[in-house]
Amino acid sequence: MILDLAAGCSVVVWLYLIFCRGLFWKLRESEEARPNSPSKRVAIVIPARDEAENIGPAIASLISQDYSGPRQIFLVDDHSQDGTADVALSAAHQAGRPELLTAIRARSLPDGWTGKLWALAEGVDCAQAFRPDYVLFSDADILHWPDGLARLIARAEAGGYDLVSCMVKLKCETFAEKALIPAFVFFFFMLYPPAWTRNPRHATAGAAGGCILVRCGALARIGGIAAIHGELIDDCALAKAVKSTGGKIWLGLTAKTRSIRGYGRFVEIGRMISRTAFWQLRHSSWLLAGTMAGLFITYMLPPLLLLTGRLIPACLGMAAWALMMVAYAPSLRFYGLTILWAPAIPVIALFYAGATVHSALSYWSGRGGEWKGRVQDRKRDR
Repeated sequence: MILDLAAGCSVVVWLYLIFCRGLFWKLRESEEARPNSPSKRVAIVIPARDEAENIGPAIASLISQDYSGPRQIFLVDDHSQDGTADVALSAAHQAGRPELLTAIRARSLPDGWTGKLWALAEGVDCAQAFRPDYVLFSDADILHWPDGLARLIARAEAGGYDLVSCMVKLKCETFAEKALIPAFVFFFFMLYPPAWTRNPRHATAGAAGGCILVRCGALARIGGIAAIHGELIDDCALAKAVKSTGGKIWLGLTAKTRSIRGYGRFVEIGRMISRTAFWQLRHSSWLLAGTMAGLFITYMLPPLLLLTGRLIPACLGMAAWALMMVAYAPSLRFYGLTILWAPAIPVIALFYAGATVHSALSYWSGRGGEWKGRVQDRKRDR
């Protein structure tokens, strides 16, 4: 009886996810707004810490934008040791528009701030003299499509949005990336369904940190970057702050703008997940336990039910497994992968569960949120 109930619960969970959570799983690229020769002033702020490998192409893609309005790129070198700023300046010269790039070095990181948000705040502060209408926050590994900026501005202007964000296409070439990156996007949109994010009557607010356009008025209304200075999941914190003050936000998906940062090995992807997972759970042991139970019932239990030798649990388990494969298929298609990866989603979810547990252990041991030599999320003694 208990097994039957657990099996039925798995099916109900997947029916809810497919039909009642904003159809997040369809992963459709939204119809792009057409550029209309906007004249808005845009400050592009790029935080960069040891990004010499990626920053050159990223800067070149922003300099070569087909955008008629005034724009200025502000690269904030977050105490890099690999010559990031020099590579960026060289790329600007090679692109023939060095005047479009302003490179600054971030001041010492204040207590209570995360590194990326301090770099963003430094960039926004420097950009004030440019008097921008919008600020585009872009990561140092993002290659923007030639008319990407124009389309972001057109989207914001046409819809009256205060914040527009696109989940860019992540690099997906190695075996580890093919196994885990589509699931990363799938799980992200499960947490932050775009339809719910765009709905002003819904509290859900999400953004993808690699590409966020925000109106300067909306940024000022929330109190600037300082309002979220200690957040580790900074993109969604910014979206929440903008939405909570009455701002309209839009979250979508693009295959044209993409990341060139590779996570070639399983351990690298695991660290990327682990960096923020326990923060997402608000450092709660109870939420961690509940998340593990939820992941087991949702993903791991259905295939295990096929081994019970009992007809009803096995049939329900097969139904739940089939539903999760149907939901996961669009993520695979978006990355050009075969549907044969779909049955592996329970094992993939198990990996994500392990990374979440690792995140909690890192936090409790004083190494939480570790990124490029910085520990940004540690348990403090009371």
